[in-house]
This record gives sequence, structure tokens and C-alpha cells, in this order.
Amino acid sequence: MSGILSLIGNILWVILGGFWTAVEWFVAGLIMCVTIIGIPFGIQSFKIAAFALWPFGRNIRRGTTGAGKLLLNLIWILFGGWYIALGHLAAALLLAITIVGIPFAVQHFKLAGIALAPFGAVIVA
Repeated sequence: MSGILSLIGNILWVILGGFWTAVEWFVAGLIMCVTIIGIPFGIQSFKIAAFALWPFGRNIRRGTTGAGKLLLNLIWILFGGWYIALGHLAAALLLAITIVGIPFAVQHFKLAGIALAPFGAVIVA
């Protein structure tokens, strides 16, 4: 997507609900950072919040994952990552019903992927 189309998509995204999605991820990150054990999970939530605020023109790449990232992703999935990913997937399916909603559905599919396993994911422009 070219620069101006990404800008327009991001502005519409923020107005039509992306802002609140980002706020939810940010608040979840703050709550997770209350304990020392939760800090790595909070940092991932902040990463997802930044992506959720301005997703057009950016992609998610999977880096190499070692045993530590695999373990953290398993813990993430068990304690709610699957539930959050299902929410983004449901939003994507609803948005994909209309032609106008398809670009927004694609962004929710990206968010579902990173919400399922955020450790080892890198957001690139």
C-alpha cells in the first residue's frame, strides 16, 4: 500500500475503533507490568498496542524463536492469548463481509496472529 493510502487507512482505522483497540492493549500491558513476572508479557502488549494504533503500511515478521520464546508463547496462549486472537478473528470475519471492510479485516487478521504468539514477532514498516 502506498504512503498516502496507508495514511488514509490508518486515520480511518483510528477513528473507527483502532484507538480503543490500542488503549485496551496498553491497559492490559500496564496491568501485566504490576508484577515482575508479568513484565515480559506487558512489553509484548505494548508492542501490540503500538501496532494496533497504526497498522496500515506495517507487517509482522516471525523471527527465530528459541526455547525461551516458545515457553513464553505457550504461557501466553494458555492464559488468554487464544481468547484474544479469537476476538480479533471474529472482528476480521465480520469486517470481511463488506468490500469496504476488507482492508480492516486484514489488519485484524494480523492482530490475531500476533495476539496468539507475540514473542519472536517483529513489526516492520
